[in-house]
Amino acid sequence: MKNSGQPNVRSNPERVKAIAAFSGGLDSLLAAEVTRRAGADVLLLHVHHLFSASDDSLERLRTAAERYAFPLRVEDVSEAHLETIRRPKHGYGRGMNPCLDCRIFMLKVAGRVMEEEGAGFVVTGEVLGQRPKSQHYRALLRAAEESGLDDRLVRPLSANLLPDTLPVKEGWIPRECFLAIQGRSRETQMALAKELGITDYPQPAGGCLLIERAYAARVRDAFDHLGRDAADAETFRLLRHGRHFRISDAAKVIVGRNERENAILDGFAGGRIRVEPVGVMGPTTLVEGDPDDEELALALALAARYCDADAIVSFRVQRGDETFTSEAAPLLPDDPRIVAWRLGG
Repeated sequence: MKNSGQPNVRSNPERVKAIAAFSGGLDSLLAAEVTRRAGADVLLLHVHHLFSASDDSLERLRTAAERYAFPLRVEDVSEAHLETIRRPKHGYGRGMNPCLDCRIFMLKVAGRVMEEEGAGFVVTGEVLGQRPKSQHYRALLRAAEESGLDDRLVRPLSANLLPDTLPVKEGWIPRECFLAIQGRSRETQMALAKELGITDYPQPAGGCLLIERAYAARVRDAFDHLGRDAADAETFRLLRHGRHFRISDAAKVIVGRNERENAILDGFAGGRIRVEPVGVMGPTTLVEGDPDDEELALALALAARYCDADAIVSFRVQRGDETFTSEAAPLLPDDPRIVAWRLGG
């Protein structure tokens, strides 16, 4: 029976264990609850990487798991995940987001946790047709195959529109306990959440930095000028902060936007030229690469553009073990080079 409404609730005296991939969003929470009501013990698994949850978001995940009485395990795969970003087998989406490759990577992590926890299968909140690149029918089957999970991967919200999985074949969970939701509308999930008593959940959002236009442009620039292998975790973290300007093949300028970002940029100063205004309010600026004297002067003029001064600005410049003072007149606000240099607009 194809069911797109509330799932059946089943009592199972010999409960199988399931690992439920947990992003913190509504779909993943619903998938976990549907699976639990179908008779399985469910462990939530959040796979954390550089482009997903912040520390605050992780705390919200823990709060949600506790509220709905699910155990939660967090796996930090930040370093291992970077190769998926550098060289995705299935390519990128509209930004620098290799959605299908990321999904396969996360499922492989879930498969490892499944073995470690002695679980029988893995659950995700994916919905058939919800995302055009990673959740169409063939992509869902490909992810199951390439992750090595095959029929141990269950999408409870759309399972009745997909081939039977091991829990159904083995009789652990009757097929009618699963659902047949498809498409991009969220109305069915929201109605289901109300029926299941799930009232506190985040609104749907992209959530991934790699989709954001400005961040994606900075990643492309890093790959072009540093090289894919040289773009390490610190590189990707720095791309989150400040205004980024590519002023030449040899130099990129990163300008803080506020006091908080100035402090953050200080933490990335190692191996980069640090520029600080003297006697006026203004941003901390980093220069990345190996600029010549003319390029460094241009970087100072750009930094002066964002200082609270209309006249020449004095800067303290730290370049390796050398510290010196230099001056620069600010670029005019309407200088067309500023727009041309800025990565991501």
